[in-house]
Amino acid sequence: MIREVVLVSPRGHCAGVVRAIASVERALTTFGPPVFVRRAIVHNSHVVARFAAAGAIFVKELDEVPEGAVVVFSAHGVAPSVRERANEKHLRVVDATCPLVAKIHREVLRYRSEGRSVVLVGRSGHDEVIGTLGQAPGVRLVENASDVAGLRIANPQLVACVTQTTLGPADVEPIIDQLRERFPALSQPAAPDICYATRNRQAALAWLADNVDVVLVIGDKASSNSQRLVEAARAKGAPAHLIGSLADLQESWLTGACAVGVTSGASTPDDVVQDVVAYFRDLGAVVREERALEEAVTFALPHEVAV
Repeated sequence: MIREVVLVSPRGHCAGVVRAIASVERALTTFGPPVFVRRAIVHNSHVVARFAAAGAIFVKELDEVPEGAVVVFSAHGVAPSVRERANEKHLRVVDATCPLVAKIHREVLRYRSEGRSVVLVGRSGHDEVIGTLGQAPGVRLVENASDVAGLRIANPQLVACVTQTTLGPADVEPIIDQLRERFPALSQPAAPDICYATRNRQAALAWLADNVDVVLVIGDKASSNSQRLVEAARAKGAPAHLIGSLADLQESWLTGACAVGVTSGASTPDDVVQDVVAYFRDLGAVVREERALEEAVTFALPHEVAV
């Protein structure tokens, strides 16, 4: 019987997601529907569905957008070729790229201008990775430490590394170690590429995994940071499951558990989390909130929709 639900913070929307969601909201208010959005604004089906109902039209590529229309670029960022296509079609662009992703794009361009080969640690096919790979010719993607041996680099003394923002330290560090072993002169950004929200949510998750019987991570299957939270909980020895909403909860996961821990990925709306919490509260569980870390990061809106 579940006696206690521990809801940990920080969880849910990060500053980049808040900015991206507000960008679409402001675009709909300022320009009126339809507003086109390239790819999912954030990786959460609930957010996408709500905006679609409000007049946002989600497209895969800009060829689906009429000439001169309003288009929002997602938080994951885009390659320069996408910006060029937007200019060709005279689109009014609202750029909701997360500032932390934009930082990585600038790093790639800086390293290439210095004549360095750039290695990106990330997951193939992720929208952020696609955008970063497109920033400059010749950026190499490495997904695992075993991939490092296969890299062909013209000058081993001129190699730099950047990482996908939504990976965890446990994903990145073994790969960086291998890169540094093979390329001792490896250059890296002064500040970590893994975003503050990913680090904070994984730190909070580590505490949660030590204090409950089972962990529920509420987030979309397409959300990289949500998937990493599940992996991090399991690495701590806690049973952990990713659910998109209350409908995905399986009672068998709770057998023998007294305390359930709940957290959510950076793109998950809090009302979806509260639906899960309310379910347990209705069963008689006591709900306790625990704040593992303080978080107070904010980002300004894109100038196209700023007041």
